Amino acid sequence: MKDIAQRAGVSESAVSFALNGRPGVSEITRDRVRRVAEQLGWRPSTAARALSGEGAATVGFVLARPADTLGVDSFFLQLVSGIQEVLAERHLGLLFQMAQDVDDECAVYRRWWAEHRVDGVLVADPRTADPRPDLLDELGLPAVVIGGAPDERHPGLSTVWADDAGAMASVVDELYARGHRRIVHIAGLPGLAHTERRIRALRAEAGQRGLTEVRSVTTDYSDAAGAAVTRRVLEVPAPPTALIYDNDVMAVAGVAAATELGFSVPADVSVVAWEDSALCRMVRPWLSALSRDSVEFGRTAARELTALLDGGPARTVRVPVPRLIERDSTGPARA
Repeated sequence: MKDIAQRAGVSESAVSFALNGRPGVSEITRDRVRRVAEQLGWRPSTAARALSGEGAATVGFVLARPADTLGVDSFFLQLVSGIQEVLAERHLGLLFQMAQDVDDECAVYRRWWAEHRVDGVLVADPRTADPRPDLLDELGLPAVVIGGAPDERHPGLSTVWADDAGAMASVVDELYARGHRRIVHIAGLPGLAHTERRIRALRAEAGQRGLTEVRSVTTDYSDAAGAAVTRRVLEVPAPPTALIYDNDVMAVAGVAAATELGFSVPADVSVVAWEDSALCRMVRPWLSALSRDSVEFGRTAARELTALLDGGPARTVRVPVPRLIERDSTGPARA
């Protein structure tokens, strides 16, 4: 501040007024101070901003998932890319942290709030019985829930959601049209809201068609779990003719496991992956998959959070329904 004041020929208090947008200096002086600050490469101190109540210029993102399931998870990599793109436009930082479970995640929020570390947070993986929205309401910390339910309302929380039920219906429609009557959904983590929505949607679609050999099996999203469950469901007298996996990693592992057991894809069993990615096009046969713009999903979540930080109201925003891209891994059910 001394350097800027000396270079601009004004007092240090005038520099403070000019850089913080406060009245007390003329527009000519304000412009001169800002030009000098830019020439000197000055940036506001995040710590100082927090202490003065002006905000931390940082957004928080905590993820309570097994760390070993994220390394090849294309959805989260693309989601974070979209988030970061919008935050960078606003010169906002992203503070990312892994947590052991939801209780640990809540403890992180309390600590960040007490230390003024973040201005708001992005919340992933909403649960069926989720303590986080009430906690964030209590703390008054602006937040966007990624993948939340459209009917949930909290004063300071926005929701960005995808129609998992509609996406599941489109998959079942296609498999049913191809003659599949025995379908197993190899799902993600139990207790996650979107996992439960997909399971309920599959059950409802099966009920409407009178299908009795349709079920879901939950996993931890890992390739090991995907392969293990695939072996288990195929090693029965009347195995399923179609498998729906909740991510691309499990689907690829499942194809390998099915092949090891002597099953041909799609002649013996059809495979659909929930998340499309390059991984789905690096195996043979190429995998049919539900595709969505995960980067835009992240952008939308970040835009909603910056709107809250600007004083806007909490909103519920729906992103487009994932669409099924048919490739070589789906075919007619065997006789």
